[in-house]
Amino acid sequence: MAMAWCCSLLFLPACRNLDTGRSGTAQITLAGSTSVEPFAELLAERYMQSHPDSPPINVQGGGSSSGIQAALSGAADIGMSSRDLKGDELDQGLVTRLIARDAIAVIVHPSNAISDLTLVQVRDVFSGAIANWRDLGGENSPIVVVTREEGSGTRGAFQELVMGNAQITPSALRQDSNGAVRVIVASDRHAVGYVSLGLVDARVKGLHLGGVVASVENVLNGSYGLSRPFLFLWRGELGFVAQDYVDYVLSGEGQSQLAREGLVTGER
Repeated sequence: MAMAWCCSLLFLPACRNLDTGRSGTAQITLAGSTSVEPFAELLAERYMQSHPDSPPINVQGGGSSSGIQAALSGAADIGMSSRDLKGDELDQGLVTRLIARDAIAVIVHPSNAISDLTLVQVRDVFSGAIANWRDLGGENSPIVVVTREEGSGTRGAFQELVMGNAQITPSALRQDSNGAVRVIVASDRHAVGYVSLGLVDARVKGLHLGGVVASVENVLNGSYGLSRPFLFLWRGELGFVAQDYVDYVLSGEGQSQLAREGLVTGER
């Protein structure tokens, strides 16, 4: 009996690594914000590389609202959101963890002569009140507005931080991911859109807002105000592997990796 007890202690960590997710399958599932998705997926890959005996970590998109609902219903072990909880979501007993902050950048084609807009001008462009680049000091051409779909955390943050009570023009091209917005803006010299700061690269140009560059440094010092939280959330107690993965994301190694990817880290 003593020998059996000792063996059970010896093999406990290995057994715990075989915990199944809430769906009952031998995997851990994250679902939600397509903005958080690529970062969660990158860290999941790195976690699994250092924990080869753990079950797979499956990261899915769907939008922040879907991620919150998946966490509430148990369809996912961990929901992902790029906006704060609101309304009835606040009273559902969800545990939330801030893994990083993201900034939203307004982007145009690199050939666009416009480099700096005020927040009011950005609002007027996306509402359709300003419809030609000429009215902003650019060339005489219609502005092609590109936005995210309804329910997107990025769109929700943009609506709150930029648009206020104004609505995005119904003529805007709606896309289901930040990557898709970047592709369109990179291929259309008359287009304007908004994406996570971490996705701005040489294919597009990030606009200054009121003379302030969209950068990690300016998010940290508070001079660039278009930022939002990246959250993990769940209901109840996580299984061992899911909790261990969250701990890894919040560790120095995980936070350093997110910082290298362009997110603002160091906050809890």
